[in-house]
Amino acid sequence: MRLGIASDHRGYKLKEYLKNNLDNYEIIDYGTDSENSCDYPDYAYKLSKAVVNKDVDFGVAICGSGIGISIACNKVKGIRCARVMDLNDVIATRNDNDANIIALSEKIDNKYAKELVETFVTTNPSMEEKHVRRRNKLVEIENNEG
Repeated sequence: MRLGIASDHRGYKLKEYLKNNLDNYEIIDYGTDSENSCDYPDYAYKLSKAVVNKDVDFGVAICGSGIGISIACNKVKGIRCARVMDLNDVIATRNDNDANIIALSEKIDNKYAKELVETFVTTNPSMEEKHVRRRNKLVEIENNEG
């Protein structure tokens, strides 16, 4: 499985930790490459386009809070990115929403972040009618607004 990962300067250390510790996955790094100040939308866009183009199976986006980079990712058609803080968030966003990118805060403990990513990529979306219906409505909104 191929995972794309991107961060701004604040998320750089967590990104590097995940790159070096998610041993069961091929990790593609979409930047940044240092702790020098940079703009998270640049890296969110690169990661999101890779997910939409199926260059990677899932994405992990990291910034200071996880909020800004999640907003930026969600600007790309076809992306469903959720900022997650715990395992319940991860399971819900994959199960209910079939998210394809998770956004993390750089403040999350490294080992816990790794657990969140591993849970994200191994949780399957629900095929329950209500979840499928809701996801289809999201696509419909996106297509009508695009």
